[in-house]
Amino acid sequence: MMLRIAIQRGLLFGAGGVHLAVVGVLLMLHQRAIVVDTISLGQAVLIVLTVGAGAMAVPAGRHADAPQRLLLGMAAGAAAALPLAALVLAMDLVRLQPIFIALSHDLLVMLTLGLGVGPGVCALVGAGALGGLAGSALRLCPAMPRRAVIAGASAVIFAGVFQELIQLMLQYEGTVGDIRDFFYTWEGLSQQGAVVIFIAALVASTAWSVARGRRPAVLTEQQRRRQSLTWAAGILLVLAILPALAGSYIGQVLMMVGLYILMGMGLNLEVGLAGLLDLGFVAFFAVGAYTTALLTADSPHALMHISFWAAMPVAVVLSVMMGVIFGIPVLGVRGDYLAVATLGLGEIVRVIVMSDFASPLLGGAQGILQIPKPSIGGFVLGGPVALFYLTLVASAIAAFIAWRLENSRLGRAWMALRDDEDVAQALGINLIRSKLLAYGLGAAFAGLAGSIFAVMLSSVYPSSFQLLISVNVLALIIVGGMGSLPGVALGSVALIGLPELLREFGEYRYLFYGAVLIVMMRLRPAGLWPSETRRRELSATNDVLAVDAGADLLPAQRS
Repeated sequence: MMLRIAIQRGLLFGAGGVHLAVVGVLLMLHQRAIVVDTISLGQAVLIVLTVGAGAMAVPAGRHADAPQRLLLGMAAGAAAALPLAALVLAMDLVRLQPIFIALSHDLLVMLTLGLGVGPGVCALVGAGALGGLAGSALRLCPAMPRRAVIAGASAVIFAGVFQELIQLMLQYEGTVGDIRDFFYTWEGLSQQGAVVIFIAALVASTAWSVARGRRPAVLTEQQRRRQSLTWAAGILLVLAILPALAGSYIGQVLMMVGLYILMGMGLNLEVGLAGLLDLGFVAFFAVGAYTTALLTADSPHALMHISFWAAMPVAVVLSVMMGVIFGIPVLGVRGDYLAVATLGLGEIVRVIVMSDFASPLLGGAQGILQIPKPSIGGFVLGGPVALFYLTLVASAIAAFIAWRLENSRLGRAWMALRDDEDVAQALGINLIRSKLLAYGLGAAFAGLAGSIFAVMLSSVYPSSFQLLISVNVLALIIVGGMGSLPGVALGSVALIGLPELLREFGEYRYLFYGAVLIVMMRLRPAGLWPSETRRRELSATNDVLAVDAGADLLPAQRS
């Protein structure tokens, strides 16, 4: 029974490998070396498939001794290699490239390791069995060494995949240059560099696990607060140093991440705390950008020519007013109808900006150009790195305000409103005031982000404010964790930062992006960093489901 399950799971992993080969992803990844003259990214994907099949060979809750588990893992790994072996035989017997352009001779050479079809198929199945054996062995290992090995392998893959960015950060002479030359050649990560990175990550992971084991099981409130402040200070220090070392490209990516963090914190007040689903959130972002453009641009559309520092508060105030006006028509709307209503209001703003009626003021499809960069004294914040620091300061201030709001009386009123409007009203909470404050304060964060966005581009166009921005902000809140400020930051990094860093993989980056999101949401349905309230709710729900499942089993056991 368990052997059949192991083979089925292995075949599923193998089918995934065949899909990657047919669509061209596997061969494209093979062109990127992780370790020079040792292993490519495509080969690493095949290894991960076989190791994963071996690790998943034994179903959860099934008991088997260690030798049996190892044999089942080998069977699952070999089964994962069988669909790929069948693909190799099919490519050798039938000319499939006119049908599937990715099934080329280069892919055949990759899958057979250049050994020819017969020996290559045998080597492929044998390597799959060894990978499955490694996966089942990892599953049998204690948690600490298993995490250490996974951390070491992940560090090597990261250093190999992003070697161009890392080498760009190490473009210095002297000691830094010598370190770069030790770890990297002009082709990629060197063998000695990979070994050092693996050992360093393995030791760091072990030390971290030992340190965590020595901590008390339950932290006091003061210890928890001190730990949170230490983490926050460390992250801020890294963010302050990284763009200056990494250059303008990393600064540009981090700046976009920061802008989405700002918008995410605003929408988190509406959706995560107050439970008001808003799909027209991009309208507030557009109000902030256009207000800054109209007040600062050196163009015929400008109303006046004031500095960015004077225009930014005006943009935030107008965004708040727009949020309140935006919220009045939907005060009595709930649930899915609220999402549709806010979507319509957001589209109204976009249509007005694009219309000929407003083009004398807003520029229509041509937008507003020549928006000056902000300056402090004689220093102009013109580059991506300098503007990132502006975004970082704005995000830090906004995060402090959002944190204080979350723990305030108003924040508790929002949470009561999210859980049940009727009960909240019965408790004396003013629903109209609470909802309008949620819309207005959430819009303030989006207006601040829009103001910085306008000076970043030095121009604003209607095409920059599409519905997709609202969807992305909502998605990063869900991925990070509803109602969680750290979750907003992690969600923004995952949904905005990673696709930018994977841009070199072209259109395939969205395939990786979607696959990672699916896996993450299956493993972490509450988000990467859910709030304490959300974590308690999920824990209580799981306890209730467990009790119900136990109650359902009792009659069956009696019978």
